[in-house]
Amino acid sequence: MQYKNLGRSGLKVSTLSFGAWVTFGNQLDVKEAKSILQCCRDHGVNFFDNAEVYANGRAEEIMGQAIRELGWRRSDVVVSTKIFWGGPGPNDKGLSRKHIVEGTKASLKRLDMEYVDVLYCHR
Repeated sequence: MQYKNLGRSGLKVSTLSFGAWVTFGNQLDVKEAKSILQCCRDHGVNFFDNAEVYANGRAEEIMGQAIRELGWRRSDVVVSTKIFWGGPGPNDKGLSRKHIVEGTKASLKRLDMEYVDVLYCHR
């Protein structure tokens, strides 16, 4: 696997990443997710992407649980998520400071992580 600098972030990410958009949540459970994620790691993938809106947050829960159950060191993987399309409330979406802070906290809770390496604006 080749690795590239992710902009000026100081992070090196695999040229291929794994995204949970139409994968985790309604289609696959944690057991299947663990198998897929481990296959990715076995082939050098270190960059895993998610978003608050994927499967209404369930994709983040599954990815976080799978990473935890696989026993990976958090420092060995780069995890990103995206903020914008949140819940149904008037302040549950967009890029206001309120939603960025609250949406990020909610994503961290679902992922069961203390931090994400990259936070994207999901537009």
